[in-house]
Order: sequence, then structure tokens, then C-alpha cells
Amino acid sequence: MAFPPGFLDELRARLSLSDIVGRKVSLKRRSGAEYAGLCPFHNEKSPSFTVNDKKGFYHCFGCGEHGDAVGFVMKTEGLSFPESVEKLAREVNLPVPRATPAERERADRAATLQQVVELAALWFQKQLRLPVGRQGLDYLRGRGLSDVVIDDFRLGFAPDSRDGVIAALKRENVPIEKIVEAGLAIQPEDGREPYDRFRGRVMFVINDRRGRAIAFGGRVMGVGEPKYLNSPETPLFHKGANLYCLDRARQAATKDQPVIVAEGYMDVIALHGAGFTGAVAPLGTALTEGQLAELWKLADEPYLCFDGDNAGRRAASRAAERALPLLRPGKSLRFLTLPAGEDPDSLVRTRGPEAVRRVLDLARPLSDVVWELEIEGKSTDTPERRASLQRSVEQRVAEIADPMVREYYRTEMRNRLNRMRRPEAPAWQPGGGGRKPFRRPGDPEPAPFAAGSAARRAGEGLDGSRQERVLLGALIERPALLHVLAEDLASLPIGHPELARLRSGLLDALSLVPSGVDPAADEAAGDPSLEAQLIAQHLERIGLGRLAAAAQAKAREAFRDDPADTDGWVGQWRRAARHLSHLQGGPEELKRAEEALAEDMSEENLQRLQAILDRMRRENIESNAI
Repeated sequence: MAFPPGFLDELRARLSLSDIVGRKVSLKRRSGAEYAGLCPFHNEKSPSFTVNDKKGFYHCFGCGEHGDAVGFVMKTEGLSFPESVEKLAREVNLPVPRATPAERERADRAATLQQVVELAALWFQKQLRLPVGRQGLDYLRGRGLSDVVIDDFRLGFAPDSRDGVIAALKRENVPIEKIVEAGLAIQPEDGREPYDRFRGRVMFVINDRRGRAIAFGGRVMGVGEPKYLNSPETPLFHKGANLYCLDRARQAATKDQPVIVAEGYMDVIALHGAGFTGAVAPLGTALTEGQLAELWKLADEPYLCFDGDNAGRRAASRAAERALPLLRPGKSLRFLTLPAGEDPDSLVRTRGPEAVRRVLDLARPLSDVVWELEIEGKSTDTPERRASLQRSVEQRVAEIADPMVREYYRTEMRNRLNRMRRPEAPAWQPGGGGRKPFRRPGDPEPAPFAAGSAARRAGEGLDGSRQERVLLGALIERPALLHVLAEDLASLPIGHPELARLRSGLLDALSLVPSGVDPAADEAAGDPSLEAQLIAQHLERIGLGRLAAAAQAKAREAFRDDPADTDGWVGQWRRAARHLSHLQGGPEELKRAEEALAEDMSEENLQRLQAILDRMRRENIESNAI
């Protein structure tokens, strides 16, 4: 029997070739979506049989056998083509179409509608090069598109006419009913004559997976609403199951190009022009479950790239919420947050492809976005508020359907919640619950330690000590140092809870700064300003923007060396961190000395403890040296 082409495409898209072949062959992953094993069609001792899930075929370099999932079942199980198709369709719960007269009629109608849309696409392209389309052509060229790109993407123009495309298609003997059914014309409910759906707009052709024109998007020229208008739902076109440039992205994914989801058509075209041919865009809606399924067929972790404004942040939040219940092992999303005021198109035009690669390097995992959804605008300064946050985070994680992924998310979120808790005071500090330092009878009380003094802390308000602010601000000022000094930062004694939150925010921001980057490299090798903007936005989202800005200002005052002298910054930072650790009393050293004296009340241990206390008093006097 003959199966409709769309059915076979859907069947192959749902199948995992490696799973099917893996029933007969012991496969080992080579890289990405490629596997290798011993060929089942001839005897061999070393594997020359490869399976590629992205490309959807297997190939043996030894005997030359080649095919897809249906062909493999046919050859290994002795089934006919229809039998193999039906067997695989049952496995993925895909109903097998029957060649009834009604089904044949629907297939013929779809083929006819596709021809109508193709004729309209050709007509729109022609109008763009005529005087009537001059405004559209000027707009596209003004956006930096060359004639080659305009023709490659089949961009066109719909004149501001009531029946321009209708008249053109009627000349091709297309009935008005088909023009309306294809979404090119609107039939008024009061029975008046149909009129063009797209008028006075630059036209973008929307293709199906196989590259056939099935719908359009149109951008209005001048003032008008809506700014972008898409074709309606038709027998050919379902918005929630397709993406702009999906056909091109499928080819790019087989070459290991990153799959990037942008917001607009022009963003996608700009990314393709910069070499990122895996770029796609939703079709006038937020990402749907169907579109996420299409993306995960192309890549395990597609990148979602949103504009660096409030609307872009809202779009990222909606995408995270939609994806969360659908997560499964190995399938997730990564988020690209652009600087405020930028979109992919402007980023490519002003900074070039290297800036896009840099943003890709700074992509954040979905877990970061989920965390920010919950903590944004929430205070955690009391146990009750932290408990409320924990409850909302756990409710969010409970939405994940896959039990394994849900458990890993639960562990990750609990770790983040634990890092937000206020550090407990060391035993020797005022308010600490442990043993007080040993003193000889008659010795004066030790002077309060600078950073641990409640009086001094009260006088400084929420900004905390100057030393702490300087150290944290230096890492905001020089984000490339975050990876270099991450361990030092994690062990830094921070007394004030708000500054402790700022330290946690910086540690969370490590994912925004790629590891392995040489911090001494000049700006030609990267874009430090881009990193700084992304970190600043991250801290702003979690309510630490003002505190971070104040700390950064203090760092600029304190670190006066040439900023290009990175070794000098690292050295200064570590010296200041050591000074702060001593100033805070060196809790680990002090604790060890106290424990030694408790075990052995020798003169040697007593002198050692007293020396530590004397040093702390001296450093307390010198606390304004930084």
C-alpha cells in the first residue's frame, strides 16, 4: 500500500534509530548522535557499522549496507515495507493511515493548496522588485540584507491592495475558495467579496520540514497593527507544530550546528547570514509543546535567544515554564540572555559573528532560569520567607514529569536554598555558641574584631564592611577573574547576610563566564563588557543590583593598578582576601589552637593561642589599610 509522504516523515521523526538498531547490534556512542558497532549484515572483527540519529540512517563502511529505520527492520526481520512501517508505527503509537477515498481526497487537496501557496510566494517575490514594492526593498536593504540573501530566503512584498494576490491567482485559474482555504484571502461573514489578508507588508515564506512553501508571515510597512501577521491555521499550516526555517535547521543540525531559537524572522535571517544556520523562530506565538518536540529532534539542548528587554525576559520565563514538565534525561534547554537593548539582528550587525559565539559560550542552563523565576523580587531575610521560597521552589520542581530529572532538580534547588542561608557566626565571635578563646587571668578583654563587631556592623548599615565590598566588587568589575578566584571566593569569610547573598549570586553567575578563558587576554579575544552586562543583569534579577553597583564602585577606588594587569588584580585580590581572613580572626586557625590547648594545657599551646590573639588585635588596629 502507498503511505502519504507526511505520514512517513512523521514516523521517521518519532523513531530513535539507535534504539531500533540497538536491539540487534551492541552499539557504543562515538560522539554526539553517532554510534558504532559490528555490522549485522556481514562478519567483521572491528566495527565499521555506524548509526547516526540526527541524520536518521545507518551505514557500513565494510559491506556498503545503508538505510533508515524502516529499511533496517525489513532487512533484519524479513518483513515487507508495509509490514515494517506498520510494526514501527505501532511502537510509537502512530495510527497508520488507510487509503480510503476520503484520505486520498485530503492528500490531493493538500497538494493543491501547496501549489497555491507556491504561486503566491512567486508573485510576492516579483512585487518586491517592482516600483510598488520599493518601500519593502528599501526596508530590507536598510536592515543590512543583500540581494543574494533576499532571494535566498524568498522575501517578497504584498502591495497595499484589496485584491492584488487574489487577482494574480485567479489569472492562474485558482478558484477563490482555494485562495481563502490557503489563508491568502479573508471571506467576510456578511457575504461580501473576499479580500487579501496581507496588504502593505514585507513577506516571509514559511516552509514545512521538506522545504515546501505552506504559509507566510508579513511585516507591516509604516504605521499599522499588528506589526507582524501570520497565515491562519490551514490544512497545510499548524503554527504550534512548525518553526520558521525549520527545514534549514534540520540540515544544519546534521552538521552539528547549534540550534538557536530567536524571536523574529529578521533575527533568524541575521543569524543565518552570520553562519548560524541552525537558527529558527516561533510563528507569532510563545513556544508550544509541539515546537519543543521539533527542537529536541534536532538537538538535545537547543539555545533559546531572547531580546535583552522586559519582553524578552517574559518570553524566557514562559518558555521555561512550558518546558519544565516535558524534560527528560538528556533533553533540556539553554538560555542566551542578550544585553539590554540588543536583539540577535542588532548584535550581528554591530558586533559580528564573534559576539554571537561569545553569547553562546555564556549560555545558562534551564535550572538557572527556573531558580530565578522563583526568587525574583522575593526577600529571604527571615526563616518564614525562606520557608515560603522553599515551598514555591518545590512546587515548581514537582511539575517535572520524569522522576529521574525531577529528583536531580530537587537536589539542585535544595543546594541553592542552602547557600542562601545566613552563615552562622564562628564560635569565637560575639553571638557564637562555642567555647570562648582562652585568656590568662587578669588579661584584658580582646578588642572586638573589625569585621565581626556588631557595633561596627550596625554603623555600616546594609553595605557591610569596606573590605568585603571591595573584594566582591572587584569580581563584578573583572568577571573573567571569577573562575580564577572561585575557590577563594567560596571560602571568603563574609559576615553580613546581604553581602553573603551577593557572594552566592556571584558563585551562581559562574555559568555566565566561560571557564578556560585566559583572563589576561585583551578585549580582542573576548568581550568583557558583554560578560559584565550579563552578570549585572543576573544580580539585578535576584534583587542585588544596587548592592552590586556600590561594591563595584568601591573596588574601582581600591584597585588602582592598570586593569589590563590581570596578575596584579589577582595578587591584590588574594592579599586583600588573606587580610580579611586574618581580620575576621582566622576561625580555622583559632579553632585548631583552642582544640590543641583543650587537649594539652602546655605552655607551648598557650603561647601559640596567645600569638594568634595578639596578631588579631594588631590587624584590628590596621583594618583601614586596604
